[in-house]
Formats: sequence, C-alpha cells, structure tokens
Amino acid sequence: MTSYKLMVKGVIKKADVLLEVIDARFPDETRNSEVERNMVRAKKPFIIVLNKCDLVSNEKLEKSKSILSKIAPTVFMSSKDKNGTTMLRHKIQEVASIKDRDILVGALGYPNTGKSSVINSVTGKNKASTSSISGHTRGLQLVGAGSRIMFIDTPGVIPFDEHDEYIQGLLGVKDTTHLKDPLGVALKIIEKICAENKPALEAFYHVTIEAQNSYDVLEMIGIQCNFLKKKGEVDEMRAAVRVVNDWQRGQLVI
Repeated sequence: MTSYKLMVKGVIKKADVLLEVIDARFPDETRNSEVERNMVRAKKPFIIVLNKCDLVSNEKLEKSKSILSKIAPTVFMSSKDKNGTTMLRHKIQEVASIKDRDILVGALGYPNTGKSSVINSVTGKNKASTSSISGHTRGLQLVGAGSRIMFIDTPGVIPFDEHDEYIQGLLGVKDTTHLKDPLGVALKIIEKICAENKPALEAFYHVTIEAQNSYDVLEMIGIQCNFLKKKGEVDEMRAAVRVVNDWQRGQLVI
C-alpha cells in the first residue's frame, strides 16, 4: 500500500490537472476521499469522471452528478461507446488555464474503473495499455492525446480492505475463478439491483420478483436458466456464477 501512496503523491505533484475515474454504478464505493484530500491540499484542479455510464440509468446518473458536482467538475463517460470524450477534453482545458505548454493530466482511481480505457477514448487510439485483468497497468506511462493534452496513466489505487471480496466482486476486481464466495457476491449483486432497478433484473432473467429475498431470487434465476441437479434441485453455485459473470460483463444495469 505504501508504494501506491507514494505513486499517487508523485502523480499529484507532477500533474496540472487530475482525473478521479469512478464507476458510475458505485460512485460512493469507488471514490477515494484520501486522494481527494491530497489533491485539494496540493491545490490541483481535479475532475470526477463517472465512467461506465452506459450501465446506469439516466435517473441514477443525474442523482450522482448533482452530488459530485458540489465537490468537483463532473463528466459522464462511456469508454465503451466513446460518449463524453469531447466534454472531458474541454473540461481539462478549462480547469487547467495553461496556454504556453502541454497540460499534464493524471488519471487516478480503483482497479477496473476504466482509467486506461478513458484515456484511449480521449486519444482515439489504444495508446494506454489495457486489460480485463485488474492492476494491468504496472508503472507510469505518458500518453499524448493531442490538443496539448498529455496523460499520465497509473496503476489503480486500492484503499478498501483487500480481504473484502464482496466489493471486489461487485467492482469486477476479482472474477468468479478467484472469488472464494461467488454465492455471497451474487446475492449482493441481486440485492443491489433489486433495490435500484428491479425491472432490469426481471427483464434480463425473465422472472417476476415480488417479496422474495435475494436467495429466493437466485433460485428463480437458476430454474429459469435450467441450472438443475439430478434430483431437480437448483444448482445454486452455477446460478451464482452466471449472475456474477453477467454483472461483470456489463449485461446487467442499475
């Protein structure tokens, strides 16, 4: 953790503008208050980038933006379909107020929030190294984006407890092959979607959810997917893996 903190402090010191890239599905969970305080103390302007906005309803996006905009300028991004890239470029130039040289931009955030993908969306090319495996970006990289913008791409910051695999499963930091309790993670996903966008879950799995708890919903999904054991019992682990995989691949929205 110490090496991450030193890296972050170095990026904050070098950058003219900083991006805090957060997952639009989990704005609270993927913000880093310590990093934000460091940016404010260094008197560096920063922009909050709500990435993966294509996986979130407009209502949730607007609610998140109304809260986050009080902290820093906030931009919606979908690196999947390149939405928000022009707005982010303009916002970087606006807050930097630098005329005589390139603007150095530091990109910070959790693993799997899509920092490298955001950079690639702005540059229009795969200049920043990306991977579906979290933590793929190992060291600092300078990435030219044109329009006098130069990105500093960095590894992800991991402020949450490394043993809390529920949040790591929700964020896609660990996939089902590395989760010790995929069933527990699947139940957390079902709980979250039922609370925020139950119709999306019902439509995706063709189920009707009334007063059932998350485990009952998982069993309904297992039946609908025909994940049954020899005696007709639901194979809850297969159903759990399916839910986690669908979530991490962006098939489920909230």
